[in-house]
Amino acid sequence: MAQSTITFLILGGAVLLFVSNRVPVALVAIGVALSLWATGVLTLDESLAGFGDPTVLFIASLFVVSYALESTGVTAWIGMQLLARTGTSRARVVVLVMIVCALLTALISVNGAVAALIPVVVVIALRVRQPSSQLLMPLAFAAHAGALLTLTGSPVNVLVSNAASDSGVGGFGFFEFTLVGIPLLAGTIAIIVTFGPRLLPHRNAKVMPPDFSELASTLATDYQLGDPDLFSRQQGVAEVVIPPRSGLIGQTAFPGMVTESGDLVVLAIQRNNEPLGPGEIILAAGDALLLKGPWAALSTHVEADDDVLAVDEPDQVRRQVVPLGLGAKEAIVVLGVMVLLLATGIVPAAVAGLLAAGALVLIRVVTIEHAYRSISWTTVILVAGMIPLSTAMRSTGAANLLADRLVDIVGDAGPYALIAGLFLLTAVLGQLISNTATALIIIPIAISSAAELGVSSRPVLMAVNVAAAAALLTPVATPANMMVMEPGGYRFGDYWKLGLPLLAWFFVISVGLVPVIWKF
Repeated sequence: MAQSTITFLILGGAVLLFVSNRVPVALVAIGVALSLWATGVLTLDESLAGFGDPTVLFIASLFVVSYALESTGVTAWIGMQLLARTGTSRARVVVLVMIVCALLTALISVNGAVAALIPVVVVIALRVRQPSSQLLMPLAFAAHAGALLTLTGSPVNVLVSNAASDSGVGGFGFFEFTLVGIPLLAGTIAIIVTFGPRLLPHRNAKVMPPDFSELASTLATDYQLGDPDLFSRQQGVAEVVIPPRSGLIGQTAFPGMVTESGDLVVLAIQRNNEPLGPGEIILAAGDALLLKGPWAALSTHVEADDDVLAVDEPDQVRRQVVPLGLGAKEAIVVLGVMVLLLATGIVPAAVAGLLAAGALVLIRVVTIEHAYRSISWTTVILVAGMIPLSTAMRSTGAANLLADRLVDIVGDAGPYALIAGLFLLTAVLGQLISNTATALIIIPIAISSAAELGVSSRPVLMAVNVAAAAALLTPVATPANMMVMEPGGYRFGDYWKLGLPLLAWFFVISVGLVPVIWKF
């Protein structure tokens, strides 16, 4: 059996497994890499080369930078600024939310921006008396458009830029994506503001994410504290409950005592919603304690202690109630330096990302443990496992076979028809499987097709990039789409109604504008 045929079979199996959603995508990606080795299509070094690819390292480093901005309260500050300026006009709220999300996406990627802003947008929806469904899908779709503003907006941008460089036509600059990203975002906003109220459902989630904006005053009232000022950049409070069979049951405690660790203080104790004290109390199951101390100590002791259950995770509370907290300035400086390195091209993208992630750990903005946990290993393994498939598509001639077929179909219609065909192919696959995996499949086909027609691969690759971002018709198309599904109260069939007109706009940009900016 020809190696190209084997590659097609592995590709088809991967697509079926992605669509079925019965096997974790990371396992599918690993299976692809191992299958290419087992069938002799690639050597062992080639089949595992993706795990050491600079693109993978760069993508992993971006997750660390994203976590630093979120954990230090930078995104919370952005959210508070947004809340202060939205007013009550739906159109104004939607426009500001989408612009902020797009700009944040340009710096820290689609998933990071959407995850950081979901709680803020839900709070905004409550305060302006709008269903969360009217704001959260626009948030996710703005992130898709905002991904085209800079190189760091999406892993697909990095893949496309590297592919263009490898094919000999030169990679895309850090802000070169902006040329197509701005009109893409502007049209997306206009469509959603105009048609969103009719095409989006009017629902709220069954369970809304917590709003901690009034937490300090609520705790002060419930525990009868005189001072409601419970949160600062350095310190905070955590409310914990003693569960059954806790080792603390039967022990004594009193308001003002210092815990065994020496860095937390018991502010107040409550039983059956009634404050206890000031004398010693024999603790029982169900008692609630209010603990105060440094944020790091609260996270370390409260979250790791099996003898208590945190009512709200300290890290989640801190990110909402302490804008621009400890380490925020340092995180912003590191981000700025990384963007400068990427924009100027002084060092390769992977080096810039790794330097930024390493600096954040060295200056203790992020611990090494949090750095590991912040990385979406599913995304990293997905990209690493699928890169060898892209290699096999080129080396076995499979990409050339598909390119020949595509060129035969478009015939003499020219490069515009080629872009249109690639857009449709990419967009269809992108609704069913990861747009990153889709890009890795389509990129070698796009390069081969451009060579067949004798045109530059730069506009062809950028058109594929835009098409990959148009993952708008299903909730499974991207993690961002899935993230907003529950808090927005969406159903599977809600996405395509607004997604279709946006998909048409992405098509117009891909086929109509991209070749004007990057000539054939």
